[in-house]
Amino acid sequence: MSYCIIFSTAGTVGEATKIADALLSAHAASCVQMSPVNSMYHWKGKIEKSDEILLTIKTKDELYSAAEKIIRENHSYEVPQIIKVPITDGLPDYLNWIKKETK
Repeated sequence: MSYCIIFSTAGTVGEATKIADALLSAHAASCVQMSPVNSMYHWKGKIEKSDEILLTIKTKDELYSAAEKIIRENHSYEVPQIIKVPITDGLPDYLNWIKKETK
């Protein structure tokens, strides 16, 4: 079994909560952590600055596509950040918990 973390950002706590609720309700994630961040990025030829909510999503590799679809369906950004990072190792009990809580 392979696991991953998906990083995404949302523009508001409400949007981040909507995404987290959708992921958890579908059992496409075992846990979604939300943290406020200050982002600076290039967008359409300008440097932008935004207060955002960073979502750290724990799931199985095989559920990445489902999670991406849920994020896109519940996101307001034209091009949302959706980045998958493999988990190469971890506490076996924690990884088993991810397995148990996802479909």
